[in-house]
Amino acid sequence: MEIERKFLIEKAPEGYESYPFHMIEQAYLCTEPVVRIRREDSDYYLTYKGKGLLSREEVNLPLTAESYSHLLAKADGNVLTKKRYLIPVENRPDLTIEFDVFEGKFAGLMLAEVEFASEEDANAFLPPDWFTKDVTFSGEYQNSRLSKL
Repeated sequence: MEIERKFLIEKAPEGYESYPFHMIEQAYLCTEPVVRIRREDSDYYLTYKGKGLLSREEVNLPLTAESYSHLLAKADGNVLTKKRYLIPVENRPDLTIEFDVFEGKFAGLMLAEVEFASEEDANAFLPPDWFTKDVTFSGEYQNSRLSKL
């Protein structure tokens, strides 16, 4: 189960480039239900995501580089590329901000996601000042939706 909140970011936080990051490329084989393939650095995954905005089922399966390349050629829509910075949440060592800086077609778009252990924890979360707008429940910035624009 994945429980996360998502935020639109208009101005990147100072010093974000000093944090560890992953290079991500992902594409969608299906958006209802969501079936995604992802390359994260040198790892490859196929992911199934159930319906939902704040919480939903998520299952990840490993892929080989060859399987990923084969499936990438069959993907629908846009291939998304982004750099994901891992920023600790101040006073919450159990939480990490996944700060995505998009490249390619969506260059300039910045989103932050925070995953939680429970919906109660997610609903009680007070975002840092640099988070611009909570877009968790709009669905507008779901990656599967961006892949279709």
